[in-house]
Amino acid sequence: MGFPQKHLSEGEIVEYHLRTHVKALILPVVVLLVTGAAVGFGLGILPDDDGTGVTVGRWALVIVGILVVLIWSLWPFLSWLTTTFTVTNVRLITRTGIITRTGRNIPLRRINDAAFEQDLLDRVLRCGTLIVSAASEEGQIKLYDVPRVHSVQLRLSELVAEAHDDNWSRDDTQIQPEDEAEQR
Repeated sequence: MGFPQKHLSEGEIVEYHLRTHVKALILPVVVLLVTGAAVGFGLGILPDDDGTGVTVGRWALVIVGILVVLIWSLWPFLSWLTTTFTVTNVRLITRTGIITRTGRNIPLRRINDAAFEQDLLDRVLRCGTLIVSAASEEGQIKLYDVPRVHSVQLRLSELVAEAHDDNWSRDDTQIQPEDEAEQR
């Protein structure tokens, strides 16, 4: 699913539309599998004391298992699903949030620097942290677990340079008519 066209301005082109790297789901999947196995094992060894086949211990085990899965598996999955990073030829867009959505748009001309960090696991998985320094109150933002972080950082740097060159070109064209008037 790409970035919705209705949220783009005229002439704006999406360069990258990414979710957090899938590595963010490794721990939630492990929790899901271990919880399912533990609940299944627990249900198998708990005795049927009251003759109906259902005991308080079984219900407690199932409820705890459901809570563990909801908190440590489903919530991280929904968080992963709703977190996106979009780079266009005009701006960097971040969107996150399950219940309360938070978005941030940073015009490329406001970005001073784009860098990345990778540890050993990130290098193997080809992801990392994108660090964007912007001329704003918040200063620097870190986007964690960005897939193909090296190519995203490289392209973002190119787009930032183009945006800054365009600003200089516009400034030059605004100054030139005044300079011509002074020369006459």
